[in-house]
This record gives sequence, C-alpha cells and structure tokens, in this order.
Amino acid sequence: MGNQISSDIIHINRCDNSFRDQIVELSGENAGLCFHCGSCANGCPFRDLMDYSPNGVLRMIQLGLRPSALECSTIWVCVGCNTCAVQCPMAIHIPAIMDSLCQIALAEGVKVAEPDILNFHQEFLNSVERYGRSHKLEIMLRYKIKKKNWFEDLAVGLKMLRKRKLHLLPSRVKNLFELKNMFRIKKQGVRL
Repeated sequence: MGNQISSDIIHINRCDNSFRDQIVELSGENAGLCFHCGSCANGCPFRDLMDYSPNGVLRMIQLGLRPSALECSTIWVCVGCNTCAVQCPMAIHIPAIMDSLCQIALAEGVKVAEPDILNFHQEFLNSVERYGRSHKLEIMLRYKIKKKNWFEDLAVGLKMLRKRKLHLLPSRVKNLFELKNMFRIKKQGVRL
C-alpha cells in the first residue's frame, strides 16, 4: 500500500460551508444536530439498498460535501417512511432533508443516481396532476414504457387485477381545477 492515497480522503478546499445552511432553509431541519448514533440506519427498511446510511448523508452535509451528498443514491432510495425520524434521538426529520437534497440535485442538473426511481416518482405526480389521485395501472404502464421492460412484473400485475387492487379506469377528485392550479403554481417556481 505504501503511498497509495484513499479516494475517500476529504479535501477541505472542496467543502461547501453554505451547504448546511441551504439544507436548513429548504427542509427546516438541522443536519448539524446529528451525532451519528446510527439509530436511523438501524431502523431503515431500505438501508441495504443505499450506498450511504442516512446519518452518512447527514455527515456529508455537516462537512459541506455537496457533490457527494447530491450524487449518492441514498437520497433517491429513501421512501420517506419516517422510521428514521421516529428513532432519531435528536428528532431530525431525515426524510425532509432527503427530499431537499433531491430538489437541489434536480434544480442543479446533477446526474440522478437512481433514474428509475425518479421516473416512477414523475409518473406518480403526473397521475395526481391529471386525476387528483393516483391511478396505479396507468402509472405502472407509463413507467414500463419508459423503462422498456414490459413483462418483468406481469404476474404481480395480473394478480393485483384479479384482487381488484388495480382499477382499469381512473377516479377523479371533485375540485380538479384547484389541484391543477397548485401544480401550475409549483411549475412556475412559487413556493406554497
């Protein structure tokens, strides 16, 4: 090994000291409160699918490692189940921080580490915008078109249809105009 330098060395000149402040402003949560007890990672049902534990991402924020935090897959794998937030002794709402990181990554054009997850989220939001609620069958069909793997989940889909868990036609909310207006305002960049 000798003189080999690890790629994990933190270079102080690459740290973005305003990053933590930006996360606090956007999420309303202070990642600086995390003392890395690991409770969030121990309870996370998706930890095995993440490249960094939730508290590892919080450490990146604390150190100002903006590119590392925005490029990791953890922020996209997090489903916002709040298990980590419930177990956190400092009551940090980690899903809010993960959402903020995703928003920043998208706004800054950072390459998405998990594009399939982003595509699924986008199809979900498109469905809510169209109908006021999710239409699972359409979401899955549109997602499968983007992903180009039609038959991977066919057996599950047929089983869901038989059990009436997937409806062929979407249902709509009554005040769809108000919902569409919220989406229009959000697309114009106005914070609600």
